[in-house]
This record gives sequence, structure tokens and C-alpha cells, in this order.
Amino acid sequence: MTSTVVLENFESRVLGNNPLRDPAVRRIPVYLPPGYENGNQRYPTAYVLSGFTGRGLQLLNDTAWDEPLPQRLDRLIGQGSLRPLIVVMPDCFTRYGGSQYINSSATGRYEDHLIQELVPHIDSKYRTVPEPAWRAVLGKSSGGYGALVLGMRHPEVFGLVADHSGDKYFELCYKLDFPKCLEGLAKFGGLAKFLSEFPHPQPRPHKKLWADTANIVCMAACYSPNPGSLLGFDLPFDEATGELDPHVWARWLEHDPVHIVQRHAEALRSLRLLYLDCGNRDEFCMHYGTRILVRRLQELGIAYFHEEYDDGHFGVQYRYDRSFTMLSEAVPT
Repeated sequence: MTSTVVLENFESRVLGNNPLRDPAVRRIPVYLPPGYENGNQRYPTAYVLSGFTGRGLQLLNDTAWDEPLPQRLDRLIGQGSLRPLIVVMPDCFTRYGGSQYINSSATGRYEDHLIQELVPHIDSKYRTVPEPAWRAVLGKSSGGYGALVLGMRHPEVFGLVADHSGDKYFELCYKLDFPKCLEGLAKFGGLAKFLSEFPHPQPRPHKKLWADTANIVCMAACYSPNPGSLLGFDLPFDEATGELDPHVWARWLEHDPVHIVQRHAEALRSLRLLYLDCGNRDEFCMHYGTRILVRRLQELGIAYFHEEYDDGHFGVQYRYDRSFTMLSEAVPT
């Protein structure tokens, strides 16, 4: 028996007429485990969220010395480490590089797209068990952030959460990059000009600076939208001087897991699994944010699993072996 990957062409009503004019039709890979087509069994479901600049289709990529996600799942199932399950790979990419899987008037209603549209569609079309205890969400980097926040906000949908190196403690993971963004905006002619040329990168000598600038600009569009502003969102600093705007920064912190965990404590307590990991040399300091979150969870008496390993932020897809195994063990028998 072999697995199958179905490519769904899903037309979203929620994403229609989104502010960035991104496509409303999304191609969403759905992994069906070996044996799915030959029986009537119902399966657990896992939603895997891609990192910044990623989309579900990239999880199918065959790269040197690594496994695409379907091959990884086949191996884990074949080894007996993972029970057969359906895996959905959403596309929440935007013109600015991502959505953080939340709603924003500057990018679109990507949280609503997932919760109100995609999950019900998958449950209606495939043989899932449509209950939170059988439905997981996981991801890495921005995908890990999205998984954690969706678990906080929607425990009625997702009962299992795995966050690999997710964005948290914004004081370190973003603030340290503000000077790079300021340098980039000055280099590329200011925010308005930078956005008018999106998404075409500048010449290669400045490609890294362009990417660093795009990252903070995209986060501003997600975390501090402002329909009344000319460009649809506010930067958390003065573009000329770099001075932090405390009011805008406060809006960013309203999305930071370490700042909102207490507000969602009951939701987190209801999860069957909350799994967190991060490399101890993470280039964006996510390991510090994860440690802070773990301390908050301890203070609130919330059950969790936390693992730190010797690596950085990139090329750590092998950690999915661990999270999928944990998710498999936590699903009801």
C-alpha cells in the first residue's frame, strides 16, 4: 500500500477581495496515508503550517539530504512510530511573504480562512474524526507561531499543538532586526517605494538586506494593521529616526505568545498535547522566547513538553520526526 497526495484547488470566500489582491484560489496538498483508498476507517488530522515566505506546496519539495514531508510520513508510519493520519498543508502565503495565520485588515483573514473554511472542508470531504482530540496543528518558525496561537484561540478546533522554533518574545526575535529594516528602507527609497516594488527583490548585492527589511515590514502588516493609514499598517518605529512608537509596539505585543499566555491559560490546559522545541543556537533568539514561555506555563500549571537541541533555526525539518511521534501518542486510541 502507498500513500497519496491530493492537490486541492480550494476557492476561498474569506480571502476574496483581500487587501493585497492575493489569489483566493489556493492549492492545498492533502496527504492520505497508505490504505486510505481501500477502506472506510476514519483518521486523525494534522495541519502543517509553513514558515515565513512558505506555503504548503513547499513541503512537497525534494531537496538534497532531506525528506519531503510525504516521504517522512511514509517512513514514520512504516516504522510504526506514527499511526496513519491525514495531513493538510495550507497555503496562507501573502504578497508580503506571509500572514502569521492571523486576521489582519492589511493582509487578509487567514485565521478565518483556516478555522471557518478549510477545516470544515477537509472534514466534509475526507474520512477524518471531526473532533479536537483528533485534530492537530503544527509548524516551524512562523508556522510554529501560527500553530501555538491557533491552539490558544481555538481549542474547540485543535486539541494538539506542536510549535517548532515559533516566533515569541518579540523583544528579542524582532526588535533586534529593526535597525536592519531601517537601513533597508533608507536604501530602497522608503516604505512606500519599497511596497510599490514588492515582491521584486533588489539586485543580488542587497538581497539579504531586502529580505531583512521585508520580514519586519510583513510583521508590521500582520501585527499593526491600520485601515486609516495610507499604506494600511503602521511601523513600530519612526522611519527617519528609528525611535520606537510605544503605542504601535503595544499592538505587536498583543500578538506575542509570552505576553498573552495567561489570557489563554484555560484553552492551553484543555489541550491533549502542547509540544515546544527550539535549537539552542537559534539565529532569531527563539530559544530564549521559548524558555520564557515555558516558565510562564509552569507558573500557570499548564502541562507541556519542551525540548531544546543543539542546532539553529534553519534546516531542522528532522524535528518533525519528534513532533509527529508525540502527536501520534497523544491522539485517543
